[in-house]
Amino acid sequence: MPSIVDRPAQRYVAERATLGIEEFPRIADRLPPLIGTLAGDGVVPAGAPFFRYLVLHPGMRFTVEAGVPIEGEFSPEEPAFIGEVPAGKYVLETYVGAPDGLAAATVEVLAWGAAEGVTWDVTEGADGEEWGGRLEVLRTNPLEVPDPTQWVTDLLFRLAD
Repeated sequence: MPSIVDRPAQRYVAERATLGIEEFPRIADRLPPLIGTLAGDGVVPAGAPFFRYLVLHPGMRFTVEAGVPIEGEFSPEEPAFIGEVPAGKYVLETYVGAPDGLAAATVEVLAWGAAEGVTWDVTEGADGEEWGGRLEVLRTNPLEVPDPTQWVTDLLFRLAD
């Protein structure tokens, strides 16, 4: 059952892409190099890596960021950039399983929200739904837990103010 949590603003370093679900590995594969760059500069991640969905375009296309939370100053080289997940109230649902089940888990959270009458931080833009805060936080390191059916992912959806 989803819960509502307060989250502070969180700075992060990320790369962004607009792609279809079949192309998702292209952005997911950017996380290890981002983490490696941080480590090379002596920056310890301030939390688990995540995907931040900015725009859900028609036809199962997304503008998504692969991000790593940071604290303090850091100046990444392009195409990486610094961003900030906004503070606010978020619906949190923890999903355990392989990534191919995340879409169904997301649908369940959105259906729960509709039944509960929550208002999401989302607007209809010219290119699709624009989200103020929609995250998949990767709680499991695949190098430590190779079985994807055991991976833990927090789904977070920002509520409207």
